[in-house]
Amino acid sequence: MSSPKDSQAASIIDIVKQAKNVLSQNSLDDLVIPAQGLYPHRVLWDSCFAAIGLSHYDVKKAQLQINSFLEAQWSNGMIPHIIFNPQPKYWWDRHIWRSKISPLSKHAIATSGITQPPMFAEAVVRIGERLNESQRNSWYEQIFSRLVAYHSWLYSERNPEGRGLITLIHPWETGLDNTPPWLVSLRHHHAPWWINMITWLKLDKVADHFRFDARYVDPSERSTTYEALRLYDALRKIRRNKYDSKKIMPKSTFAIEDIVFNSIFIRANSLLKEIAAIINQELPEELLKNIALTETNFKEFWDKEDDKYYSRNQKYGNFLKEDSIGSLMPLYSGVISESRAKQLYERLINKDDFNTPYPLPSVPISSPWFKPMRYWQGPSWININWLLIDGLKRYGFIEEARILSNKSIAMVRDNGFYEYFNPQSGEPAGVVNFSWTAALIIDLVSQMHPELID
Repeated sequence: MSSPKDSQAASIIDIVKQAKNVLSQNSLDDLVIPAQGLYPHRVLWDSCFAAIGLSHYDVKKAQLQINSFLEAQWSNGMIPHIIFNPQPKYWWDRHIWRSKISPLSKHAIATSGITQPPMFAEAVVRIGERLNESQRNSWYEQIFSRLVAYHSWLYSERNPEGRGLITLIHPWETGLDNTPPWLVSLRHHHAPWWINMITWLKLDKVADHFRFDARYVDPSERSTTYEALRLYDALRKIRRNKYDSKKIMPKSTFAIEDIVFNSIFIRANSLLKEIAAIINQELPEELLKNIALTETNFKEFWDKEDDKYYSRNQKYGNFLKEDSIGSLMPLYSGVISESRAKQLYERLINKDDFNTPYPLPSVPISSPWFKPMRYWQGPSWININWLLIDGLKRYGFIEEARILSNKSIAMVRDNGFYEYFNPQSGEPAGVVNFSWTAALIIDLVSQMHPELID
């Protein structure tokens, strides 16, 4: 008769095996896409998360995810958020972006013209941890100049006031596409006449039935057609300026200092400094000055009136006072005080806030925006859980991180490797066999049961 401990080990081994199968199924020439069908292209932070999972059992494939993405880096240092599948049937996706219109793009590789949360340094270091000293140093030396160029680009082109706080020009750059703070910002801008006409004629309701994503998931779980049209219109304006940030920002629909992006960037900067120290490389003086400014001015995201972190409108300096999971992301940054971290932890365990049966809702359950199955307006996402677990650990909330890890693993074990989940019931939503769900479950399991990962 097997013991409960044996049964638990068997269950963990099985979930890891399933997760590896998901990553295998989603690999095209060893390059991992987010999911078959709806997501045929490679995406920046998806690829970084995939690399983190892969590093536990296939380091070379993990390195390939990073190296191949960096091959698409533009000459100014920007790393685009999408590398498009070159198959002929995806010609329209490539045409929408037309990255070749920028003289700075890699013309041989069709990409988007914007970026996404800078997870590369995290992925590079996680891979480095799986290598011996000689291999790690070689790996870091290979990647170092590319990371420096990317971080320097963010400061040179997305830091218009020189305060070290990075400005984004499109919600897709946050990775949290239809998160409430950005949608509120969108409402402050008039929609173009053609979108108003579509809405007035109620053609947006008709369009719901013809949406590409509706082939794979229920449209009620996604951004609304109106939201999607507004985001597409914002893309058209960016494209019109050939993805030149300095031309775009003064007249952009969006110019947001995003709390999620900046939190991740602070952590990435600290890891970049760690990489430089290990391989005895000097970071450029200008980059170091900007990194210090980011850490100093990060406090500007704190709203004393509400005792919360918010994203800010870069043009007007006002807070985007719609609460979201972004308010907790400074835990991952590692730059806030112990007392402020404790305040965020209190929100995480508050049942009127972010403490749901299945962790963690992408907006607090008390928010009027809360919809438990609609994309970034309520569902739980494993990548967000993973980021906050890491932040909790570094602030000393070890037991709390362990509980969140166990709940995240159980949510996937019981419901499958889905894109996101209902935080109240655990019901899966979005596409099945989602790569970052699988990859980060492997990583979470490895942290808790390293003996069961081979």
